[in-house]
Amino acid sequence: MTVLTATMSSCHIYKKYETPTSTALTKAYAEARETPVDSAAFGNLLWENVFTDPMLAQLIERALENNTNLENARLNVDIARANLRGARLSYLPSVALAPNGAGASYAGSDINWTYSLPAQLSWEIDIFGKLLNSNRGAKAALLQSEAYAQAVRSQIISAVASTYYSIAAVRNQLELSRTTSELWKETVSTMRDLKEAGRGVTEAAVVQSASNYYSILGSITDLETTLDKLNNTMSLLVNTMPQEWEVADRVDLKVPSIIREGVPMVELACRPDVQAAEQTLASAYYATNSARAAFYPGLTITANGGFTNLLGSMVKNPGDWFYQLAGSLVAPLFARGQNIARLQGAKAQQKQAMNNFEYTLMSAAAEVSDALTVYEKSIEKSGYLTEQVDNLEKSVEYTRDLLIYSTGTTNYLEVLTAQQGLLQAQISQINTDLARANAVINLYQALGGGR
Repeated sequence: MTVLTATMSSCHIYKKYETPTSTALTKAYAEARETPVDSAAFGNLLWENVFTDPMLAQLIERALENNTNLENARLNVDIARANLRGARLSYLPSVALAPNGAGASYAGSDINWTYSLPAQLSWEIDIFGKLLNSNRGAKAALLQSEAYAQAVRSQIISAVASTYYSIAAVRNQLELSRTTSELWKETVSTMRDLKEAGRGVTEAAVVQSASNYYSILGSITDLETTLDKLNNTMSLLVNTMPQEWEVADRVDLKVPSIIREGVPMVELACRPDVQAAEQTLASAYYATNSARAAFYPGLTITANGGFTNLLGSMVKNPGDWFYQLAGSLVAPLFARGQNIARLQGAKAQQKQAMNNFEYTLMSAAAEVSDALTVYEKSIEKSGYLTEQVDNLEKSVEYTRDLLIYSTGTTNYLEVLTAQQGLLQAQISQINTDLARANAVINLYQALGGGR
């Protein structure tokens, strides 16, 4: 018996899952799991403290209440919780009641009625950890579902925020483009007046300025299409029919200072997708244990009892009570290789889960690094674009005045070039501000935010 127990222990049948430390990456993760979580870290902040715009906050709350994907994730948690409850109840004995009766007549004799009211109790003794690993696997599946639900919640919060700021950016671009189109329309009129006045402006200048004007009108239609798609995206996120969504007049995502050279593993360990990947590994570990346990015997105790009038070959009225008690030990000897195949498959799935877990950790680190870089560089780029826009505004003003009030010192191409450069710089400035906001949103999600 001692040898058998030692053998089973070496096969990990009873051993509980522990975070693997076989590689430097998983070892760092295991150590991070033991480190206290900093509630002030950016990824651990409540979403209400990050997205403080009142209109955005209302949309996020609405999405968290109505989003279909999040509701399905919650239902998955309910399913996993029900499966865990079933796994825990498997430790209890099963009871069945099967009443029956029959009548028989031979050679014209009176019918003899027999009846039986039996109850059967069956109890599997979990000596070799079959039920134990099933129960632990169900618990890991529940934790995985809860982590997945949190990941979906984080994704929805980030998607609503990103869509909100995208709507604001496109509206700013639309307002800028419409204002610019009116200015360019005036330029066409000015070019035509100068040509008719013989001020050195040719028909080529007129048609070129008109071409620029129609070009910006075409870009306005593209922006309107993009805005419509963003409104539809927001409608789907909050689970309602397509409609137009309002945003604040001035949208600016302000956050605490988050620029740093790297992110500690303890923050990556808070990500729900990382936690879900580890629980998938835990489930695979318990599935392997269950496959190993299938090689060992199963002990079942059964008890039957009840009331009957059929006692052996004799019918007795009134009936009498009876009971039976039995135990069975079933040891697998040959199962056509099914147990071996099941164990090999479980080991392969456990290896897959380990690979996915490590990749999820590396992917999490890459996402955080990307978001930090974009955030830092967008701030730097925004400063350059501000200076560029200031200078181009002066350039447009100077070249236009020179064209109108001077003779021979400038030409229409310089005016058109200055106008185009200003518009491109202004749009780039809006896009850079949007990139900075999305970097903050992506970083918050990458650090497991969304609580």
